[in-house]
Amino acid sequence: MASSGMPESEPEYLVLPTMNGSPLADDTVEVTLVPVTGAGGRDQLVALAFTSVSLLVEAMGEEQPWVVLPAGEVDEALLGSGAEAVLVDPRLAVGAD
Repeated sequence: MASSGMPESEPEYLVLPTMNGSPLADDTVEVTLVPVTGAGGRDQLVALAFTSVSLLVEAMGEEQPWVVLPAGEVDEALLGSGAEAVLVDPRLAVGAD
């Protein structure tokens, strides 16, 4: 899985926004996936990840549920989710339609 916007030194942990913040019955969580138009105009689903809780809160607000995963386990955790890439520390547009 591709990573975009990864910092120069890989962080030890990544904070991923989730749909509900609570693990499901099988200890999985539903991460937030967003459609992004990639090169060539093709849309793909990407998982959002942040290098700190404060960056997640800045981008998505205080009420956004989240989980912390070791950075090396994110790709495996996203298997089967439909995510084609991980976007690290995205700056979300304010008021975008």
